[in-house]
Amino acid sequence: MPKFIASVVLLACTSASALYAQDNFFSRWAHRTTESQSKQPSWSVPLVAPYPMLIQVVRSDFTRQITPARTDTWNYGASRGLNLVPGHNLEFDFYYPDYFQHNSKAKDGFGDVGFLGKYRILTGNEKSGNYMLSAQVVATIPTGSYSNGSTDATVVPTLLGGKGFGNFDVISSVGATLPTGDTKTLGRPVVWNTTAQYKIHKFIWPEVEDNATFFHGGKNDGKMQNFLTPGITVGRLKLHPEDAASRLAISFGGGEQIATSGLHTYNHNLVLTARFVF
Repeated sequence: MPKFIASVVLLACTSASALYAQDNFFSRWAHRTTESQSKQPSWSVPLVAPYPMLIQVVRSDFTRQITPARTDTWNYGASRGLNLVPGHNLEFDFYYPDYFQHNSKAKDGFGDVGFLGKYRILTGNEKSGNYMLSAQVVATIPTGSYSNGSTDATVVPTLLGGKGFGNFDVISSVGATLPTGDTKTLGRPVVWNTTAQYKIHKFIWPEVEDNATFFHGGKNDGKMQNFLTPGITVGRLKLHPEDAASRLAISFGGGEQIATSGLHTYNHNLVLTARFVF
């Protein structure tokens, strides 16, 4: 019996140690993320455009594009996914394949898988300059079914920055999509996004984005496509506001991309976003 009791006590202690170690790991991770984010401005993440901030969320977006031929395509996922902050100036994202519902003769199916690595170069929160500069690389793998993804893998290096002025801020980014093959068809488009936001009260962020693509190579060589995107995001709404240390929160928003250039693959694009912050 004493041996049996000793075994039970040893097992209980081992299990408790494992649970403590696990809890300690997640606690350290959460503390490190909070500390890292406290050094940067608390701007809202734009609906469409890339952003220089480091964020830790599970994000899912939904879009509805209406083409000049009056067909509409739903995109469930919109190349979003899991965003993690593993280090003080680092972010790593995994983008699960989105699903396309065409409502036309085109076949429905999944798009490509993507990954992102970001490094925050410079930052100052609202009390220390209200600015940020980051660099990131997005890579995609051609896992799409039918014609719902790219024919080749792509690499997208991007430089991102922003400056705040009180409750107003401007975020801008410029990057290029570099396919690993078939550049004659895919080209090397350069994408330039600029977002202007204004914070109302604690949680409401109206915004206007300009989303421009300059085509180099491919069938649209030398042409430009541009959209204006008015929208609004709400958040972060904490799930446990009584706990100052709790990170759990939700954010959501919506907007509409409106074509403003002669060349446009779609006329309008409804954008909805839902984000779980942890």
